[in-house]
Amino acid sequence: MDEVFDVIVIGGGAAAASAAMTLKNRNRSCAVISNRIETTSLYKAELITNYPGLPPMGGAEMAELFRRQTEEAGAKMITGRAISAVSMGDMFGVAVGSDYYMGRALIIAAGITRENLYPGESEFLGKGVSYCATCDGMLYRGRTVAVVGNAEEADADADFLRGIGCNVLVFKENGKYEIKGADKADTLVFKGEEYKTDCIFIIKDTVSVTALLQGLEYDKGGIKVDRNMRTNIPGVFAAGDCTGKPFQLAKAAGEGNVAALSACDYLN
Repeated sequence: MDEVFDVIVIGGGAAAASAAMTLKNRNRSCAVISNRIETTSLYKAELITNYPGLPPMGGAEMAELFRRQTEEAGAKMITGRAISAVSMGDMFGVAVGSDYYMGRALIIAAGITRENLYPGESEFLGKGVSYCATCDGMLYRGRTVAVVGNAEEADADADFLRGIGCNVLVFKENGKYEIKGADKADTLVFKGEEYKTDCIFIIKDTVSVTALLQGLEYDKGGIKVDRNMRTNIPGVFAAGDCTGKPFQLAKAAGEGNVAALSACDYLN
């Protein structure tokens, strides 16, 4: 494409929306490249109760709100999967299918990629399967929930759920799990045994964007950044879940704001 943007933002969640709005407030042109919001984990979240300034709302409603705010700010919205990004000296090119977009700076806010999905995990995400105990746990107070995962935060999430009154089943062994249900997940299968549960919280190590831009440094599964959200590549910034834990909307929005401010400083 002929148009060159000041900044290209890759992502469609809180970090990307925050970055884009900040860039437009600073009178910078920007393009936001993201998949359809219906495919995101945010869109599939049952209820979000801990985002400052907003009442409790479903993930779909919040995702739609973020997108609408980004559009109204004046960012160019590009729907598609960013296949690769290439550094071209003082410019960056991003391939989206057969199209190519150019920007003088790049903000990666592409979230995380979860690997090795259990049978039924994707099907029931947002329907009895959740990745965030602190987001969705209050929906299951007084009910039976399962925590599956060998990550360190699995114990902390189990303690949190017990603290709000859930009956918690904890599964920390590696193995083949299966999630079953009709309209909603209600059974976790492990080692041939079936466990009835109202919700299954899956807590496992995640891998951030890989092979998107050659030379990016990673730390503990996330893109390595400093406090100004700068990566090891000049002109490239990262924000949100792709920079690592904690995976929280408020954290992502703050990082998106900082990344945009840093990008403006870089362009200046």
